[in-house]
Amino acid sequence: MTAVRPEREDLYGGTPYEPPIDEETVALRVPQSPGSVFGGDSLSASGASAAPPVAGTPAGGRAARRKAARGRHGRHGGHGDHDSQGGRGGPEGPSGTAARPLSRVEARRQARARRPSAAVVASRAVGEVFITTGVLMLLFVTYQLWWTNVRAHAQADKEASSLQDDWASGKRNPGTFSPGQGFAILHIPKLDVVVPIAEGISNKGVLDKGMVGHYGEDALKTAMPDAKTGNFGLAGHRNTHGEPFRYINRLQPGDAIVVETQDEYYVYKMASMLPVTSPSNVSVLEPVPPGSGFTGPGRYITLTTCTPEFTSKYRLIVWGKMVEERPRSKGKPDALVE
Repeated sequence: MTAVRPEREDLYGGTPYEPPIDEETVALRVPQSPGSVFGGDSLSASGASAAPPVAGTPAGGRAARRKAARGRHGRHGGHGDHDSQGGRGGPEGPSGTAARPLSRVEARRQARARRPSAAVVASRAVGEVFITTGVLMLLFVTYQLWWTNVRAHAQADKEASSLQDDWASGKRNPGTFSPGQGFAILHIPKLDVVVPIAEGISNKGVLDKGMVGHYGEDALKTAMPDAKTGNFGLAGHRNTHGEPFRYINRLQPGDAIVVETQDEYYVYKMASMLPVTSPSNVSVLEPVPPGSGFTGPGRYITLTTCTPEFTSKYRLIVWGKMVEERPRSKGKPDALVE
């Protein structure tokens, strides 16, 4: 800010020296009282007489004094009205002073500083992947453990009702059955199991529909219940898809296993169990299976399923021996009445 400069006498004469007028920073060149430095006409407004002008000083009114005040304070950060708002209307800094506008380079630096680092972006991406994977796994588990059972139970119940309706109307007769065709109903009273038996052990065509499958293929062909001797082999899921054989490990010797057909009830009693064996051990389906405790030909039943639960690493085997063949015309056997 340009200060008020007092007049000086010329060193070589009595004429006072006057500096050249700067239109940009011009100020009054009259001696000011301390109270009038910050407001040229404040005393006049209160009724006090202003200081007399100094000789040689050009006269000026209120407009001249205002112009001088703007020159002193307005251009260079003084106390003028314009600059009191933070200079050119800009925001004030933390201490009340005007905030300096940022250059383009500084603005870019600040923008880059506010951007998340590559590590932060990567961690966010990994977290989102984990969350998505967890949700998908939860949906898959829900589908496997709950929805497949709901759907399989509905399909098995429909097949059992269809079988009983056909038997009542005389539409079906015992004989040879095509793969996937239901022909009997398995009852395990202790486990509250009532499930259709279909021909074949296909997952998609039989087991995944909640039914029990009969080993009737050439390589693993077993006898039918009405055969005079032989082993009636069945397979079923232990978990998911209706899981009809989930609790066959709870069977005890003497527990009833009943096969219902169009004309007969075949009642077996549980005889023995093989808790763990290899999936390739097909000897358990032989007419006289080794390890079953049977010593000669007879009418047997074999139930096979996976073990441990929720895996298919090994097989669990349950054997039974037929103790009664009862025509349907004589009513249900005692095992289904109790």
